[in-house]
Amino acid sequence: MDWMPLLSTLTGAVIGITATLIADRNRWRREETRHALEVRREVYTEFVSALKAAGEEIRAVALGDHMSESARDAAVREAFRSTGMYTASERLWLVGPPQVVAAGNEAFHSLRRIRDAYAQGVAVGSAEDAPLIAQRRTAMAQMRGLMREDLGIGPLGIE
Repeated sequence: MDWMPLLSTLTGAVIGITATLIADRNRWRREETRHALEVRREVYTEFVSALKAAGEEIRAVALGDHMSESARDAAVREAFRSTGMYTASERLWLVGPPQVVAAGNEAFHSLRRIRDAYAQGVAVGSAEDAPLIAQRRTAMAQMRGLMREDLGIGPLGIE
């Protein structure tokens, strides 16, 4: 019996199956990478939006009239909690790369410093408020830049 045609057929089949498996594996990797990027984009958007919402909420509360300092403190803290900031922060910690998480954490803490200042009675737009706002802007710009870099988007150049 001549084994050459059988070996040729088997070799061709092995090559074809191997090529198909490699192509499927590469396609799966591309899809996983694309999905991970989309998840990070959603988490980044949620986190930045929560930071913005929390900032606006605590500012609005700080601008309002309050019967007492303890009422102001409670209102500012509740405004911060009600925006979903903590959930968004935890999601960032779960899916973000270390440099983005660190920058996000700094932006989060810069906003908490503002929250604490407003809770203690610092007036919006005061001399005490200005350096806190500047720190927050710097932290937000750094965080956004790292997020854009991670998503493969170039810098804005306007912050």
